[in-house]
Amino acid sequence: MSFRALWIITHEKGEQATICFSRRYPTVELRAKAYAGENYVAVPEDTAILRPLLTELGLTDPDKAFMVARDDCARSQHSPALELRLEGRDGGVLWPLLTMAQGGLILACLPLVEAPLEPRPPLPSLASVSLGLSFLEGLQIFLSGTTGKLELEALASKLALLPTVLLQVCPLGTPRDTPQVGVTAPPGPAGSQKQPAWKPGLHRGRAMVNVAVSETVRSMQYGSPTMQDQWDVYGTVTCKCEVEGVLPNVMVTLSLPPNGSPLQDVLVHPCVTSLDSSILTASSVDDADGSSFSGPYKFPFSPPLEPFRLCSYTSQVPVPPILGSYQLKEGSHLGVTLSLKLHESVRNSFEYCEAQLPFFNRGPLSNVDVKVSSGQLEVSKEKSMLVWVLGQKFPKSREVSLGGSMSFSEQLSGPTDPLCTGLTAYVKLCFRVPDLTLSGCSVDQHSVQVYSSAKPRITTSRELVSSEYYIWNCTGDAPVSSGLAVL
Repeated sequence: MSFRALWIITHEKGEQATICFSRRYPTVELRAKAYAGENYVAVPEDTAILRPLLTELGLTDPDKAFMVARDDCARSQHSPALELRLEGRDGGVLWPLLTMAQGGLILACLPLVEAPLEPRPPLPSLASVSLGLSFLEGLQIFLSGTTGKLELEALASKLALLPTVLLQVCPLGTPRDTPQVGVTAPPGPAGSQKQPAWKPGLHRGRAMVNVAVSETVRSMQYGSPTMQDQWDVYGTVTCKCEVEGVLPNVMVTLSLPPNGSPLQDVLVHPCVTSLDSSILTASSVDDADGSSFSGPYKFPFSPPLEPFRLCSYTSQVPVPPILGSYQLKEGSHLGVTLSLKLHESVRNSFEYCEAQLPFFNRGPLSNVDVKVSSGQLEVSKEKSMLVWVLGQKFPKSREVSLGGSMSFSEQLSGPTDPLCTGLTAYVKLCFRVPDLTLSGCSVDQHSVQVYSSAKPRITTSRELVSSEYYIWNCTGDAPVSSGLAVL
């Protein structure tokens, strides 16, 4: 399980891509040649890699949405494991090339396939593929941090350290411990405790523990007595622990309000050392089970050095945070009415909140006579969507409305959607509410216990974000599933 080559590329919209770091491993390349035999394709120079890779990722020729060599139906797509067709006289195909793109940074590595390439072995059978993806994820965290924002000055300093880091975590192209790619400190003395193989470095410096609870709400609202509205909530608890010691012990306690619904479908990170079995048995599938564990939820663990997901869960909440009603009427002009109501239990303080009203398959908007009771109304650049920016607060009544009419030119342009024909249309809500969870789940910083010689700085946060939050036109057809989706 080794890598033949590694590339780091910077790419921003409107700017030329640049390979800012590359590394090849000749010893691994000799093994690749032996395994591949007649099907061997050598790793080319950086100049021959850049353009085919950007083309495969769809980052070149923005005016060409479809390219036969890349998008033909006869070609199987297995992203992020790409089949890279090289240009030039020799040509050839590099497979599987693993990629990860985020925040203007593209990471790519070519893992060694320890098997003949013809016939190609299935991707799930290649341990080097999963290892390579884990390695790229750790590398991305090291280069741009947990926020994923690319800062050029910080990136330059990290790239200067990268050769030393790779010597420690990936000697001769073989990763020792992929999640720890961001650890530059060599292993320290273990004292009376044995240094575990999965933790090659120790934290040095100020102790810090950060715990973040993030809940995502999905909703399908139909406004029809014949179709039942659906919604669900799922949450994650993410931790970043910088604590001295070989195997420090940390305990995070999740608490719920007295009338809160118990957490269900709880999955925990392998570093959790012990857990009440009743926490893991609460399932959203078994609605008849009234004996669900209601907390507090205690998670003792010995943290890794990189940020990690401590646990994930689902929760049954009685109502969605925003209720909506959407109505379209055909005539000489298309009439539109939309009303939204913020539930009384939801904190009226958004980081952002907007409603997107797409009108696909109708041509570009030519005349818009629509009024809103709050916020601002904008027309998208493609003239195929209205964007209602509600801002950071609903009015005191917690109700807002939109109404009016619009017309379209005959020429079709912009995106299309085979679902949205005639009166089949939807509104998509996008919002984020800081310091709130629908389940009421929270972490008090005083309840976080750290058993270490140094007293850490403890920070906690929580948020609610929307995902796939749709309100369908009640006068048109809408897709309906047979029941709530099980996460």
